[in-house]
Amino acid sequence: MNSVVEVHQLTKRYGQVTAVDQISFSLEEGKIYGLLGRNGAGKTTIMQLLTTQIFPTGGDIKIFGATPYENNAVLSQICFIKESQKYPDSFRVVDVLKVMTGFFPNWDREYASALIEDFELPLKRKMKALSRGMLSAVGIIIGLASRAPLTMFDEPYLGLDATARSVFYERLLEDYTEHPRTIILSTHLIDEVSRLLEHVLVINQGTLILNEDAETLRELAFSVVGPAASVEAFSVGKEVIEQKAFGRQLSATILGSLDNAERRRAEAMDLELTAVPLQQLIVHLTNEKRERKAVEAL
Repeated sequence: MNSVVEVHQLTKRYGQVTAVDQISFSLEEGKIYGLLGRNGAGKTTIMQLLTTQIFPTGGDIKIFGATPYENNAVLSQICFIKESQKYPDSFRVVDVLKVMTGFFPNWDREYASALIEDFELPLKRKMKALSRGMLSAVGIIIGLASRAPLTMFDEPYLGLDATARSVFYERLLEDYTEHPRTIILSTHLIDEVSRLLEHVLVINQGTLILNEDAETLRELAFSVVGPAASVEAFSVGKEVIEQKAFGRQLSATILGSLDNAERRRAEAMDLELTAVPLQQLIVHLTNEKRERKAVEAL
């Protein structure tokens, strides 16, 4: 596949603080990426750099094979939906969506109208009078209806209830299937979006600690539950990243993959094996004490 984004040794410093530290990665066309990490890890900074909202201290960025800075041909193919988007006080919802037709060459007006109905948005209401959830819904509509070849959502769900978030995920997957493009999702609700993600980048303290296919990450760790003595025996020689005891039972989260022999051994010891949810895994991997071992395990 062709690379939509190519980043090499990208760095951003604010005085003595390094927000992004010499990261390199590439994003392919037609994939949904998860850009994950803790608050302040550098995720939003990376997206701001990709969209030229801020300038790098060092390193190179190429989008669609060209530098994005002062390049309207490139920037018109990018849609960045951020959590704190501001709009003119006089603008109504209908005004915002009308303006978007001039920003994005692939804008789909009919699809935008269908999404407005899905999210039950009041077209004539002023943007400044919208709730947090309605503002998020406007951003989601813009991001989806833009059909931009590179679309980025930074915490797109703020203020949305579970039903509205579910609508977002369903519409995103449906439209992505019909109109493939490169999508980046930066979110804390990792478990909710995990089924959408095809590739995951994990940022921790400004550095890229993981850049892996989502399926690979889903097989990176597992939990084993059973009698404490059996779990402890099974765990010998393995990298245990968490243990929880309840009565005579013990649950251990183990970093590493399982082969058939290990599965048969666990079954013979009457132990239950389960996959570790992606969100729980990311929490473990961004723990400073585990980061090095997690990366080495890959």
